[in-house]
Amino acid sequence: MIKQELDKILELHALFLSENDAGKKADLFSADLYGADLSGADLRGANLYGACLYSADLRGADLSCANLRGANLHKADLRDAELHGTCLRDACLHDANLSDADLRSANLRKADLRGANLRSANLSDADLRSANLRKADLRGANLRDADLSDADLTGADLSGACLSCANLSDVDLDGVNLSGTILADKTDEQKS
Repeated sequence: MIKQELDKILELHALFLSENDAGKKADLFSADLYGADLSGADLRGANLYGACLYSADLRGADLSCANLRGANLHKADLRDAELHGTCLRDACLHDANLSDADLRSANLRKADLRGANLRSANLSDADLRSANLRKADLRGANLRDADLSDADLTGADLSGACLSCANLSDVDLDGVNLSGTILADKTDEQKS
């Protein structure tokens, strides 16, 4: 996709978000955005289903409630990105940088997060069922109330992460670093 075309789509989407009648919701279904600079972009609610965002710069972008199902975000930079309620089901986030990203209530079911940097990311209430998190960096991540059932965490680093009330049924924890991991906080202990 050429830059001018993308700029026009972002401009119309901004108008859509401000409820201007001239606006149009961004539809980037299967778009080729390889290496695109979308840092700081406001793509709330946009359709990026199946889009190629390989090595894209999405630092600080707002993708809240966007549809990124099946998108290719391999090696994408999503540091400090807002992904609250975003659908990333079946997405490829292999070696992506999601450090400090807000992924609260995101759908990451069956997502490929192998080797991803999720350091200090907020994954509370996220759906990570059957996700591939092999060798992912989850140091200091917030996984409170996350559903990790059937996820593969082989070789992942969860040191200092919060797993309070997380669903860990049938999780592969082979070779996982759990040093300093919080499995229950004082509120949980008081309830039992």
